[in-house]
Amino acid sequence: MWLRSWCLIVCALPALCLGAPALAIVTIADGDVRLVRRDDRMTLAEGVRLEADDIVETGPQARLLRLEFSDGAVLDLGPASQLLLAPRWQNKRDARPGGLYLLQGWAKLSAAPAGNAMPLATPALDVTALARQAVVQVQPAQVAVFAEAGELTLVARGLPAPAAPQQLKSGEFYARSASAPALLAPRPTPAFIAGLPRAFLDTLPVRAALFKDRDVQPKRLGDIVYADAQPWIDAEAGLRRSFVTRWQALAKDPVFRDGLIDGLARHPEWDRVLFPEKYLPKPAAAPAPAKAGASAAYR
Repeated sequence: MWLRSWCLIVCALPALCLGAPALAIVTIADGDVRLVRRDDRMTLAEGVRLEADDIVETGPQARLLRLEFSDGAVLDLGPASQLLLAPRWQNKRDARPGGLYLLQGWAKLSAAPAGNAMPLATPALDVTALARQAVVQVQPAQVAVFAEAGELTLVARGLPAPAAPQQLKSGEFYARSASAPALLAPRPTPAFIAGLPRAFLDTLPVRAALFKDRDVQPKRLGDIVYADAQPWIDAEAGLRRSFVTRWQALAKDPVFRDGLIDGLARHPEWDRVLFPEKYLPKPAAAPAPAKAGASAAYR
């Protein structure tokens, strides 16, 4: 069901300009928000249409970035968040149920009025079958999910053994960290509530119709630098190879190359790009010289 819903989103929101089909529209951009498209750093403004492989980011002081989809589904991002649209997985074994991937930060998901699920993948878990609204927080050492309204399904990742899907009822809270067992509670913890972005507490109307006939283009700021790309280059293994293809030309830049080499243990798939000579075919072995006795037999 989630796959059919995502395909409808992709197909139903046509781009108003030449290029890749649009997946979502930015309808609120409040604070420091940016876009990484291919290897370009760009400004992100209200009305910009987002494409597959786009990375959207919010700064630590950003208040809200809202994306709206054609079926009425909404995704809000809080401060210090990084989101990838339509991630490309390395192979079917690594593929995850999600047209969105939250690497870090805060996200609030609101399902479409028709109830279509909006799947979201994170490094530690996947959220699917969302009935109404959920808030997800991804930190380096912890992930948390709050079923704010309606039920949802989550699947934990990175465990010693595959985990079965887990249902969260409306109002329930799930948290997991590297240092403690998973927590399932009937309500969010005080710490989670205290950290919740203030904009997530407001009920804001949808605004996509305001940009229906506007073609807002992001403004290019320049090439990305290694610090921009590093969190994705060092992401989970199933995602990393797609960034080799995407950014391998940047490895010619000395500073970018130095960063890749210094962190090569975290992204070994870049070794072939950085040191192609190691992967050249080995020269054929020279034929062994004939033995003296064998030559004399033909005289």
